[in-house]
Amino acid sequence: MEHRLSAALALGALTLALMSSVVVAQDAQTGGTLRVLGTAEVDRFDTVPPATADTGSFFRATTRQLINFAASTDPQEQIAPQADLADSVPVPTDDGKTYTFKLRQGANWDAPGGPRQIVAADVERGFMRLCNPSIPAPAVSYFEDLIVGFADFCAGFGGVEPTVEAMKAYIEQGDVAGIETPADDTVVFHLNYAANDFIYLLTLPVTTPAPVEVLDYLPDSPDYRDNYISNGPYTIASYVPDTKVTLERNPAWQAESDPLRKAYVDTIEVIAGVQPDAAMQQLQSGDGDMLYDINVPPVTVQMLTMQGDDKISTLAEGASRMIWINTVSENNDGALRNPLVRQALNYAVNKAAVVQQLGGREFATPLNGIFPLGILGHHDFAPYPTPDDQGDPERARALLAEAGYPDGLSLKMPFRNAGNGASEAQVLQASLEEAGFKIELVPTPPSDFYPRLITNFDNALNGVWDLVPSGWSPDWPGGAARSIFQPQYTYDGTHGTFNFSDYNNEEANAIAAKALATSDLAEAALLWNQVDEIVMANPPTVPLISQTTVLYHGAGVQNFLPYAAGGNGDWTNVWLKR
Repeated sequence: MEHRLSAALALGALTLALMSSVVVAQDAQTGGTLRVLGTAEVDRFDTVPPATADTGSFFRATTRQLINFAASTDPQEQIAPQADLADSVPVPTDDGKTYTFKLRQGANWDAPGGPRQIVAADVERGFMRLCNPSIPAPAVSYFEDLIVGFADFCAGFGGVEPTVEAMKAYIEQGDVAGIETPADDTVVFHLNYAANDFIYLLTLPVTTPAPVEVLDYLPDSPDYRDNYISNGPYTIASYVPDTKVTLERNPAWQAESDPLRKAYVDTIEVIAGVQPDAAMQQLQSGDGDMLYDINVPPVTVQMLTMQGDDKISTLAEGASRMIWINTVSENNDGALRNPLVRQALNYAVNKAAVVQQLGGREFATPLNGIFPLGILGHHDFAPYPTPDDQGDPERARALLAEAGYPDGLSLKMPFRNAGNGASEAQVLQASLEEAGFKIELVPTPPSDFYPRLITNFDNALNGVWDLVPSGWSPDWPGGAARSIFQPQYTYDGTHGTFNFSDYNNEEANAIAAKALATSDLAEAALLWNQVDEIVMANPPTVPLISQTTVLYHGAGVQNFLPYAAGGNGDWTNVWLKR
């Protein structure tokens, strides 16, 4: 639904915004060292190789992309694409298949010879590095069939020897037909098909432009790290493996060229080897400022909430949990192929108990569809409503009887025997058994759960499992409906994917294609709503919860703003007041 402000409300909002900006301008302080505490070190300096999600904060500080997100407390602003290296967010032409970007002037590399303007060739070079044969980027799959000629370029790169010399020569002599650079300040992308999430894909760190100098080093090698070239507000000052990486101001960065990062602090120290309890103590004592890869423990959140601590905030990144239903096995004479049985499962589950088990509403919200909070396409609807999300065992039993199973069903449910896996499985078992299902829990080691058990289609076909609790996180925030629907809820003939029982719905697929093709994101959201409702009318899964990240920071940190793509507060927009 589109919300419209009246003229009076709009004027009031503008007045508040202006007042807020005045307050920020008066309060902001530059200088100081931001101390970020983590258990592990920053695992990648190069944006191309695989990296943990936590590196999003590091890349925010040291790299820039054509498009990015604003740090904000507003959930809608958090997921709205913003111009970063581009001077504006372009409207596609050619029926949504051509995107033309003008590069922002004054955006520089911290090059060995001094500051140097980022140019269009750097953008194309960044894409070329994605399919290098040394350490290719997993995210290259998003672009290979999308950008004209990119699949051919990558196929050729696969035959190149993974040495510096050979890879440099291939890139310098090569060309991607669908990435045109008609001028230093202009990049044109030609797509094979219209895809409105292309703008969101350009927020991924892997799309960072690459200066020509990096071709002299293997991706993320010691030489690459020793000769690091930044285009963000910070660059690497020093690095002690497994201990600390120190960032300092990038002298080539110009504040007026960067609408998304203020870079108030002088230095950022990312300190590794700190355990969660010790990190929380340091934040509360003032010896630390922010967390890197550490989740705030639920018991700590509850204590801080009771104390009225205002340094707690939350961020919905689009992560969710669900139960997959095996619709391909002959267990119980194929009972799970019956839509009434799957609807009964949706009525049966006590989602409120799952929320409580995860620590409460600060950590999770009941979910009724396939698109979680923080994703374009999420909407409030309840195809299987239950009182206070606590399940409706009577309704579930009635549907089971209508389906021909008045005595219930016996089902096998493997679960990932790590973290909250066992306690979650027990909560699910309790509510399902109250509704007439007998659940056999099967503890499974984490190393076997996904690679050997669930993504092995033979196990589904042979009835090794009937139900399985699972989770999913999109690769980018906001307009990431494709990265939820396509891998999980479409079937292209390839078994053993994250679509555990080969679910497919041609009506949903057709509407999803329309959702991707339209240039109107409001229309896309409504179309994804329809996809959600079609899937859930004949459900292959039982949505459980949207997961919420709880954020916390030290008392010295001011202007703490969540950055959705980093899953944390934005290092580049806080200032310190000690």
